Amino acid sequence: MSEQAPDLGFVHQLACGVAGAPALLLLHGTGGDESDLIPLAKAVAPGACLLSPRGKVSEGGMARFFRRHAEGVFDLDDVERRVDELADFVAAARAHYGLPRPVALGFSNGANIAAAMMLRRPEALAGAALIRAMPTIEPEGETRLDGVPVLILSGAMDPIVPASVAERLVRLLSDCGAELRHETLPAGHNLTQADLDILAEWLSRIGAA
Repeated sequence: MSEQAPDLGFVHQLACGVAGAPALLLLHGTGGDESDLIPLAKAVAPGACLLSPRGKVSEGGMARFFRRHAEGVFDLDDVERRVDELADFVAAARAHYGLPRPVALGFSNGANIAAAMMLRRPEALAGAALIRAMPTIEPEGETRLDGVPVLILSGAMDPIVPASVAERLVRLLSDCGAELRHETLPAGHNLTQADLDILAEWLSRIGAA
């Protein structure tokens, strides 16, 4: 099944192959759209229900999920506003489509907003797979993620997310109690087959595939 329903707050696609299947929230990188990660998600989680919104911020005509002033320099007020907006969309989509709480699968900018959602609106997600992610905001108050599964896939040669920045995100989520797995792959900012292999194994292990 595939549906589009912009009236829920975001232009998005829904693709469900199996009734009652676990759900993934797909969050594309800069310049992607709501169809960007669907082939990848179908490959790593063939039974999952896929909810894929398009980022509402335009940067030179490229869709993103929040504004930035420069590479790695984020508009933090906008991050918080967009996190709330996206979390509200997830709640509306769950009610509209009858979905379980999703696990986020995000790449780059999409991974960054997923990580921010874990810290600001943790009730929205059942877990997160964060590919080439960096931190944006600090945890809200006494944010707890006890036992929530999180996978972070970093690139050893990533020119955008240095190892020290990725490790800071690992510490932030670990300090909140997340059940965190961090893998650094011999890659840059691009996706590799190793990313897909680890994603498929992790999603299957946590019951999200």
